[in-house]
Amino acid sequence: MVTIVQTIAFQGIEAVPVSVQVQIASGLPAFKIVGLPDKAVNESGERVRAALIASGLSLPPKRITINLAPADLPKEGSHYDLPIALGLMGAIGAVPSDAFDRYMALGELGLDGQLAPVAGILPAAMAANGLGLGIICPEKSGPEAAWAGDDIDIIAPKSLLSLINHLSGNQLCTRPLPKKQSEASDLPDLCDVRGQEVARRALEVAAAGGHNLLMVGPPGAGKSMLAARLPSIMPALNPRELLDISMIQSIAGELGSGQISDRRPFRAPHHSASMAALVGGGLKVRPGEVSLAHNGILFLDELPEFNPSVLDSLRQPLENGETVIARANARVTYPARFQLIAAMNPCKCGMAGTPGHICKRGERCATDYQARISGPFLDRIDIRIDVPAVSAADMIAPNNAEPSANVALRVKKAREIQTKRYLELGKSNLHTNASAGSSLIEEIVDPDKESKALLLQASERFNLSARSYHRVLKVARTLADLAGSKKVARPHIAEALSYRLNFA
Repeated sequence: MVTIVQTIAFQGIEAVPVSVQVQIASGLPAFKIVGLPDKAVNESGERVRAALIASGLSLPPKRITINLAPADLPKEGSHYDLPIALGLMGAIGAVPSDAFDRYMALGELGLDGQLAPVAGILPAAMAANGLGLGIICPEKSGPEAAWAGDDIDIIAPKSLLSLINHLSGNQLCTRPLPKKQSEASDLPDLCDVRGQEVARRALEVAAAGGHNLLMVGPPGAGKSMLAARLPSIMPALNPRELLDISMIQSIAGELGSGQISDRRPFRAPHHSASMAALVGGGLKVRPGEVSLAHNGILFLDELPEFNPSVLDSLRQPLENGETVIARANARVTYPARFQLIAAMNPCKCGMAGTPGHICKRGERCATDYQARISGPFLDRIDIRIDVPAVSAADMIAPNNAEPSANVALRVKKAREIQTKRYLELGKSNLHTNASAGSSLIEEIVDPDKESKALLLQASERFNLSARSYHRVLKVARTLADLAGSKKVARPHIAEALSYRLNFA
């Protein structure tokens, strides 16, 4: 007789159903797991055996075979412990063999029978709900599974013994409730920034339209300070964005205690990050920083210090909003529609262009340093601004800077205008001007005669690429939205060009 328990395998953020088939037959005592298991899955035999003994059960001295079907799909992770244990319990008659027919199971077992949380509970619960099944998961993962819906049946025991008592009806486990992270009320505020009116304006435009932004200036000018305050003016996530982000965080194991947040992600990897860390991959393919920043912000400080090949690997996700990781035996796609905010010094010594400063290396100091960033990568950045050093007068003068709350209201209003516009055009998946396609943005902007003349003059003088041309239109449309203007006029085009041509 074969006992079957349902579980899942992960391909990207997609949960693929897997059947754990357990057979106990006569023969020499053995415990064999087949179906392309990795090291963690192979070791589950010892964890399961010890957990069953700790729960008052023991395995018969027979030949035990565990098949993970489909057999040609690689199986990774410790979440197979629980379904294997349930299958064995059904096979030896400790619980009815049909007790888990309506459930999908995931969980890691300790040697004492306790259930430890595992990554990927939310996408697993979504897959189970789609198949009309409930889910059995560790107690600490229960709140995460509860976000899959109010109608899904969830059993979240603390230990294997608690699960046995629940299935036998002796002590029922209560259904977990979804948990939400308490929002931080102490986000850095824009009112802390002295001077830098141009940079503050550019930050507001970037937030309103979802545009990529590059800040160039000497050390201490406030570039990192400005970037850290961008989350305080960003709008909250809509339900679809929240679900996408939470599923990626679940796969990466970053949902602490099953709690999710509607705060947009802000990822700031160090410049020593490898390509696998930034775009995803590794021996066991996992989402990288660009995917963890999906629908949020990826901040790259000291941009030229990153490996040039690592920076160029961002070109595809910046263009397509996804990252594709190809391996000999797998091809995984993760969503990666993020907003890039970057900061850099103008040269290696950091002081190029500063009045009164003469670099010992001459112009080569700035030329060699900036050459570490490729032209195609820079072409994908919508707004480029110079952030000069703050003067002593700005530091001494009374601080009358506008707080983040006021800026956030204007950003929210501009975003609502964009969402409504694209919804009316049948593009419900678009919410910002930065994510609009080239043909769509041309239709939306429809520049007048004066604006076309200005665009033509700038294109010829600065050799704008087709991508640069369309990104200027996107920024101009955002500037018009912030101003509450239905039409994009010449002043909006001129300001958008000033951001684009600042370092042309």
